[in-house]
Amino acid sequence: MDTTLTDTSSDILPPELDYHSLNAQLNLYDADGKIQFDADKEAVRQYFLQHVNKNTMEFPSLREKLDYLVEEGYYEPEVLAQYSFDFIKSLYQAAYAHNFRFPTFLGAFKYYTSYTLKTFDGQRYLERFEDRVVMVALFLARGDEQMAMDLMEEMITGRFQPATPTFLNAGKKARGELVSCFLLRVEDNMESIARAINSSLQLSKRGGGVALNLTNLREQGAPIKRIENQSSGVNPVMKLLEDSFSYANQLGARQGAGAVYLHAHHPDIMRFLDTKRENADEKIRIKTLSLGVVIPDVTFKLARDNADMHLFSPYDVERVYGVPFTEISVTEKYDEMVADDRIKKTTINARQFFQTLAEIQFESGYPYIIYEDTVNRANPIDGRITMSNLCSEILQVSTPSTYNADLSYDHVGRDISCNLGSLNIAKAMDSPDFGKTISTAIRALTAVSDQTSIESVPSIKRGNDLSHAIGLGAMNLHGYLGRERIYYGSPEALDFTNMYFYTVAYHAIKTSNEIAKERGETFYNFEKSDYASGVYFDKYIDQVWEPEHDRVRELFDGIHIPTQDDWRELKAQVMEHGMYNQNLQAIPPTGSISYINHSTSSIHPIVSKIEIRKEGKLGRVYYPAAYMTNDNLEYFQDAYEIGPEKIIDTYAVATQHVDQGLSLTLFYPNTVTTRDVNKNYIYAWRKGIKSLYYMRIRQAALEGTEVEGCVSCML
Repeated sequence: MDTTLTDTSSDILPPELDYHSLNAQLNLYDADGKIQFDADKEAVRQYFLQHVNKNTMEFPSLREKLDYLVEEGYYEPEVLAQYSFDFIKSLYQAAYAHNFRFPTFLGAFKYYTSYTLKTFDGQRYLERFEDRVVMVALFLARGDEQMAMDLMEEMITGRFQPATPTFLNAGKKARGELVSCFLLRVEDNMESIARAINSSLQLSKRGGGVALNLTNLREQGAPIKRIENQSSGVNPVMKLLEDSFSYANQLGARQGAGAVYLHAHHPDIMRFLDTKRENADEKIRIKTLSLGVVIPDVTFKLARDNADMHLFSPYDVERVYGVPFTEISVTEKYDEMVADDRIKKTTINARQFFQTLAEIQFESGYPYIIYEDTVNRANPIDGRITMSNLCSEILQVSTPSTYNADLSYDHVGRDISCNLGSLNIAKAMDSPDFGKTISTAIRALTAVSDQTSIESVPSIKRGNDLSHAIGLGAMNLHGYLGRERIYYGSPEALDFTNMYFYTVAYHAIKTSNEIAKERGETFYNFEKSDYASGVYFDKYIDQVWEPEHDRVRELFDGIHIPTQDDWRELKAQVMEHGMYNQNLQAIPPTGSISYINHSTSSIHPIVSKIEIRKEGKLGRVYYPAAYMTNDNLEYFQDAYEIGPEKIIDTYAVATQHVDQGLSLTLFYPNTVTTRDVNKNYIYAWRKGIKSLYYMRIRQAALEGTEVEGCVSCML
């Protein structure tokens, strides 16, 4: 099969310029003051002519290519064995018939650097983009020819993009797992701590990021076996975890990465935050581990009243209530615990706590914030959500494990896997069948969950096997709005975002219900959920959800917006037959997959009209915002210009329809103060935001470094 890229463009730029130089032209205006988008398109062409084509192994036929890849140990033979060769050939032909081209140089470079199959010495390419798409489709479809064809169509058109671990690994013989990240509970005993470190190593080895909840660990100075002042608290455990993550990686392909969460009312909270201070002692400083703080409603109320906030000993809380600290609603039990002399407590000023949060964010971008009560009020699943993941969008119920003295399991609890993939909003809106696009994506992610079995961490395996939880994400919101000449954060943009996620939620639940019918199986404890009781559906049945603006109605022309009657019927079907997936949506930040999919990242605004990235030995690479042209630049204000409130407003309307979380980064000008940051903590809380990810501050241009005519500098 001839898979050589055909040259279909003219030589619009001097041939002596290499692809890197051509890409750099994006950052300079031309003589007419225009951004040189054509230079980047030429960079793509030259990248293939100068590099990709000459370094790609070609084969006389598809059969010989597949035989070689199987015999030499590159592909899993079991994947291809599920299909006839005639079907496989037809799938490849259908994929190549789309005549796919990377719209940007960075997209092509990212794909060939990070995703495609290479020879074991890393010198030759064995797949083009179409080949990777086909292999992922064959792998996830598990012998279902129609599913394989549907999934190939959704991926090759860019409507659906699996997360990096799935797209990178599916079908390869030497591979990591398909899963992006994992969440682990840590209980207040040495066996659980030791198991957590071992599990983190095992999961990092397989390419996953790992988040751990340290809230249940007793504080520094707490008693051990009734002997006072024995516990070292959470900080030494953080050090052990940081070293573990730096040691483990997936065959050198993905560096180990970890995050730890701690409750705001844990006595070690200030020491926990101090580990990210720039001037912290090296003995306590945490450099690579991400930090997150879980904040209940009562903390905001205490800050409003300028009151002291009590910090409660997890050791005492568990002795008094008989359950770990994380299973207690601090907001509900706050006054009761304050009055209980059996619970040791210390106090700090609530406003000073928030001031410290802001200071640490100024220095490091951390911590992430989880709004505990908001999350649990919106949770349709039986049980408590106590933490999130590395990117703060996974919000699922977990249960504790117990261990024997030899670290074997006495009881296997339920920990969490992140089975992720994202829709390109612009491409999904262009789909000839919007509902089918959502359904295919849900089935693809369900296949990721079904084919994931982390035997080395039994609590992760059990959680995944029982929940079938997935996280369908989204990206390219700003690109789509800009294409349609709608300002990000405007009333029309909020109206569209609301109706888009409303419609996706309907089709996601409908598909999960269909899978439950087909398999005769629901997620564990479905009968205890708000789906089973029907309560979840009340908000969609009790009021009319429809576009408020004519422009948004136009955008949905040809796409059916679910009615109250649609929701009534879906409610009846779910109550009768159940749902297969415990969780369905989560909006991750989307990094590399945004570039290969030519999307703006997640649903936040662009950070720059022309984004600058450093890519290894190549150095600076430039990426133009998706769908931006010289005619619609005004609709591509960057996140720093747009400001935090409009970003929060956008995420708030989407949050109504997303059962998990949304990875929300806030962007500030370099004039921002800690007071501004604190105001936005409160604004986000009041708007019903579930979590905050990073805080980013625009750096002031260094004197004498701004280049005249530089697109990325002139913002």
